[in-house]
Amino acid sequence: MTITPAADPYLRELTQLRRVKDRMDREYAQPLDVESLARDVHMSAGHFSRRFKLAYGESPYSYLMTRRIERAMALLRIGDLSVTDVCFAVGCSSLGTFSTRFSELVGMPPSVYKQEAQSATAGIPACVAKQVTRPVRNREAPAPEPLLA
Repeated sequence: MTITPAADPYLRELTQLRRVKDRMDREYAQPLDVESLARDVHMSAGHFSRRFKLAYGESPYSYLMTRRIERAMALLRIGDLSVTDVCFAVGCSSLGTFSTRFSELVGMPPSVYKQEAQSATAGIPACVAKQVTRPVRNREAPAPEPLLA
């Protein structure tokens, strides 16, 4: 007996969660919130958040912010926009929250990243630069090693 995705509630739920994840990947710059994402798949916000975290290892908000920070890193490497312009271009409405989350994931503030990334990735194809500069997911950037005297 073969179980079709429509007949298995677990597979149906995973399909719904994947659609929401794909939407966040596509529409990261839009004002998305957990309540509206949950409503799209007919779940409460709490249930949606728990199931998303179980399926993908991080909360929907954390996943969305990681997508936004990845895009911000690419825009900052190009260097045409200010940090504030990049913040709003990727869908963040607060420069403070953007800078804090950027620093947590990347390990440095966006202004410092912009200065360093432009020279560090000069001459490297954009597709390679994207892979080697990808932010750390599911945890904060590693802390610098303590200096032993």
